[in-house]
Amino acid sequence: MSTKGKVIKCKAAIAWEAGKPLCIEEVEVAPPKAHEIRIQIIATSLCHTDATVIDSKFEGLAFPVIVGHEAAGIVESIGPEVTNFKPGDKVIPLYAPHCRKCKFCLSPLTNFCGKISNLKNPATHQQLMEDKTSRFTCKGKPIYHFLGISTFSQYTVVSDINLVKIDDDANLERVCLLGCGFSTGYGAAINNAKVTPGSTCAVFGLGGVGLSAVIGCKMAGASRIIGVDINSEKFAKAKALGATECLNPRDLHKPVQEVITELTKGGVDFALDCAGGSESMKAALDCTTAGWGSCTFVGVAPGNKGLTLFPETLIIGRTINGTFFGGWKSDSIPKLVTDYKNKKFDLDALVTHTLPFDKLSEAFDLMNQGKSIRTILIF
Repeated sequence: MSTKGKVIKCKAAIAWEAGKPLCIEEVEVAPPKAHEIRIQIIATSLCHTDATVIDSKFEGLAFPVIVGHEAAGIVESIGPEVTNFKPGDKVIPLYAPHCRKCKFCLSPLTNFCGKISNLKNPATHQQLMEDKTSRFTCKGKPIYHFLGISTFSQYTVVSDINLVKIDDDANLERVCLLGCGFSTGYGAAINNAKVTPGSTCAVFGLGGVGLSAVIGCKMAGASRIIGVDINSEKFAKAKALGATECLNPRDLHKPVQEVITELTKGGVDFALDCAGGSESMKAALDCTTAGWGSCTFVGVAPGNKGLTLFPETLIIGRTINGTFFGGWKSDSIPKLVTDYKNKKFDLDALVTHTLPFDKLSEAFDLMNQGKSIRTILIF
């Protein structure tokens, strides 16, 4: 029986309030309105950004909310005026919208979109649909969306500018990682840092994003890639993916940036900070070489005090840049799916666990204990 135009009841994980664990509940998902698509989520991954909601570190986030933002699924139904999607299409929902009309989308210089209204804290954007209402209800209460996609729900509704169609034979349990983690880290190295052949690199934080940055550095032809993390258990995986050596700051007798500077006789050409804390941001910047060293900030640690900069740090020739979704416009994601299918890079190596969605709390435990890179949750 067709569900088009009808409310769908399904399970979803709701954060009812800040600082409390997610609760798996039955929710009602309304049909899509104009320029909206309702998707059946097949696979969704757990990202540290989702965990920060539980830790109540996202200032300005509205509750109750359905989080999740790294997923892949199938179009269930489309709303009026949707022309680029049809039921049955395999798709990846994207928290980085692409309206194709604003000054940002029309520029080749950025993948940012003006639809992200909260420029100070993009993590709190798109908490309601375009008409300022929600498509989720639970126990008679409206539930906020998260980053415009809310993938911790078996069905979700997204705007047509937050979605890309992918190949029919794509493995949804792997390409879901292109919705955030892999695309962000890999793109940070390729698109934003623009790592060059023969260069030296340092990657701080060896989680899913950091390991993807390692893959990007290797793909770009870096000759030396130094991985940095306080969890030495991640080093074997990092080396398998391209890191030439790894350092644990807790095992060193001096600041890690000083060690890296000595190892590289003056500093690396490129540093990518995928951890986001002020300490790692400073270390990443300080370990880049004078003259041309480039530091790219990738990770975000909500609630962090940030970084204090002095002019002397930069006037000697260093540069700083940042990345949003790895610099990819949505049009590039289907090509990344094709690259994965053609074995240009290995997403499989980033997946350490696959669990049914009902075991979401176990997935959080694995992540918080540093035992997983990416856990795929299957509905």
